[in-house]
Amino acid sequence: MVLCLSLICLVCSALLAAVYVLTAEPVRAAAQAKLNRAISQVVPEFDSTPVEATVEVEGKTYKYYTVTREGQLVGYAIETASSGFGGRLSVMVGMTPDGVIYNTSVLSHSETPGLGAKCTDASFADQFKGFDPSVKTLSVKKDRGDVDAITASTITSRAYCDALVAAVSAYTVISGEVEKSK
Repeated sequence: MVLCLSLICLVCSALLAAVYVLTAEPVRAAAQAKLNRAISQVVPEFDSTPVEATVEVEGKTYKYYTVTREGQLVGYAIETASSGFGGRLSVMVGMTPDGVIYNTSVLSHSETPGLGAKCTDASFADQFKGFDPSVKTLSVKKDRGDVDAITASTITSRAYCDALVAAVSAYTVISGEVEKSK
C-alpha cells in the first residue's frame, strides 16, 4: 500500500513539474503583454521601452514605469491598489509630467459583477481622463469630491479614488526625485 501511494505521488509530482515547466514561459509572456497593454492605455503615445522603478510613499512601495517619446518624458504609469468591497482593486494610473491623470486601467479586481465590477466600464473610468488633482478633489461627490460614484457601489468608487490618490502621492515623490537629479 505504501509503495503504491509513493509511486502515485511520484508520478503526480513529475507530471505537475512537467506542466509547470511547459507553461511557465507562456504565463510570464501573457502577464508581460497584459502589463504592456495597460501601460500603453494609460500614458500618451511613446516610442521607448518602459523603464521600471519603485518609489516608497508613507511606508508603501509602488512600482512605476517611465516612458519617453523622442527622448522627452511623456509620463509615468504607476501601479496602485486599494481595498474595494470584494477585495483588492489594482489600478494602473497614467500621469503626465505636469501631474494630470492621463488615463486609468483596472489591472485586477474582485468586485461584485454588475455592481462594483462597473469600475472597468468607460462610463465610470472616463471621468478620470485629464483629471487634474490640483484643481479637482479626487473623492466621490458623497464625500464632497468631484467623482461620480458607481450607482450602488460607493465602496468600490471610494477604493478606486483611494488608488488614484496613492498614485498622485507616488507621482509627487517621483517628480520631486526627478527635479533633484537635474
